[in-house]
Amino acid sequence: MEMSSRHPSTSHLAVLGTGALRVNLLTYLPLVLLLALRLAAPSTAGLAYAGLAAYALLGRRQAIYALTLSWLFTMVNPGIAPESAGAGAGRYLVMLAAASSALFRSGFLTRHLRVRPFTAATVLLSGFFVLHSVLVSPLPDVSILKALSWGLTMTALLSLWLGLSPSEFAAATRDLFWGLVLVLVLSLPFLVLPQGFLRNGTGFQGILNHPQAFGSTMALLGAWAGARMFGERRPSWLLIALTGGSLVLVFLSEARTGGVAMVLGLGLSLVLSPVFAGRSLIRMAPGFGSGRVWLTLGAGAIASLAMAATFADLIGRFLSKSNRSGTSGLFDAYEASRGFLIDRMVANIADDPLRGIGFGIASEPSLMVVERDPVLGLPLGAAIEKGIAPLAVLEELGVIGALLVAAWIIWLLRRGAVGGLAPFAVCLTALALNMGENTLFSPGGQGMLPLILFGWIYASGSRRAGSHV
Repeated sequence: MEMSSRHPSTSHLAVLGTGALRVNLLTYLPLVLLLALRLAAPSTAGLAYAGLAAYALLGRRQAIYALTLSWLFTMVNPGIAPESAGAGAGRYLVMLAAASSALFRSGFLTRHLRVRPFTAATVLLSGFFVLHSVLVSPLPDVSILKALSWGLTMTALLSLWLGLSPSEFAAATRDLFWGLVLVLVLSLPFLVLPQGFLRNGTGFQGILNHPQAFGSTMALLGAWAGARMFGERRPSWLLIALTGGSLVLVFLSEARTGGVAMVLGLGLSLVLSPVFAGRSLIRMAPGFGSGRVWLTLGAGAIASLAMAATFADLIGRFLSKSNRSGTSGLFDAYEASRGFLIDRMVANIADDPLRGIGFGIASEPSLMVVERDPVLGLPLGAAIEKGIAPLAVLEELGVIGALLVAAWIIWLLRRGAVGGLAPFAVCLTALALNMGENTLFSPGGQGMLPLILFGWIYASGSRRAGSHV
């Protein structure tokens, strides 16, 4: 009897193992193949985006992965894989496929559609952007496309993350975190290769297309790893190493915005999380009782004091971007890189504080370069460079629009704090990144990654609160 009872269980475990392996292969193998297509040649990049769009239709989790890989496809280092001419249209194809995947699984077709309040608020906010674009924007087609692309992407991400089962949500969270770790690991060899410094020769960009993008990505990873470090009673040495390694890579990227955002986001999360979540700091950050954390912090403090002169010199080089910017202080650096942008925004706000200049419109509209589809003439992209996001929102949308955006962000922050220290820290870091480069409503480039994280942040809080509101 004992022998016969063991054989079925062993066979059952073997079947489970085979099934799990099959599921993992079906989940990840297509992504690896599509990544290979993107890296192979510019001529195959369009096929890679089309494949991502098809993959997004397979399920909620697959749609999240497709949007994440679309971000990587767009931001990959041109020294590794040059961008193809059809990449702009490809990005929109993936966004539409992900939105369709979310809609099909939302109960829309079976008339059991349930729209959660925050999702509805996101749809209404996007609708306000569209209406404002029609009434105010000097380039309404550009503004409307930007409003619709943000609204579709953000709404889809909220629906996708909230619709995952508990096991799928845990798996997607794990994969997103370790996917960012993989970006870090794969970038390390480029520290000794010219492609790692392709953009300007001094700022490290790893496998991404710009030091600013790489620094921002590492800041988000560092805040996530650091918050997990403080949020666990006995954090692993790996989390501690990832936090420190991310900070070092932000430093090497010379992305001052990334460095400030990581420190600010992680620091403010420790201060503000009890206020937003209504729980004590020791419950939010039990890692403060860990000897490993204090040992690491103490070693860092001792090293900083022992090599104070060296650290001061390194920080000076970081703030001056290896003496390329000619500044020596944080505020001087910000004024030198963003001051002229702020002056123009402030002037536009003073001219028309109620109406604004139009959603996604440059401070000098006549200088905008709009990339259009060669067949239909539809706008595919219109990059604008703006610094501090609150000013940009006020400039573009006026006072009423800025208040609506502020309410949406506060709602997101409160829900993120309920989700725990990690979602709250990542949310604060993503918002702080927008104090140096406004990507809050730009899903077509680096802004896609924060939007994916915003969906995860809100869903984390909803699950912790025991509801999906």
